[in-house]
Amino acid sequence: MPVRCAEGAFVAVQKLTEQEISAALARLKGWSIERGKLHRAFECRDFIHAFGFMTSVALAAEAMGHHPEWSNVWNKVTIDLSTHSIGGLSSFDVELAEKIQKIFGA
Repeated sequence: MPVRCAEGAFVAVQKLTEQEISAALARLKGWSIERGKLHRAFECRDFIHAFGFMTSVALAAEAMGHHPEWSNVWNKVTIDLSTHSIGGLSSFDVELAEKIQKIFGA
């Protein structure tokens, strides 16, 4: 099923296989699968750092045209990733999770 990316073009995307998901999880420290979504909870120093982290993730997500489900309570940010148009996980979710890892580690 096609998915619109940030550049406005449509890109064909398919669900990842169980094997592809397992390989991705091996690379994504701290991430797991919950309710069929890539899931991770991040703990920041305080609210300001959590909000700054979310702002950086928002910019990366917008550039990709692929947006997380997330919540924030004081210094904690919980993120779930899935590709709604295909009803599962795609390479977009893994790519965004990798970008989030880099942002959090910076």
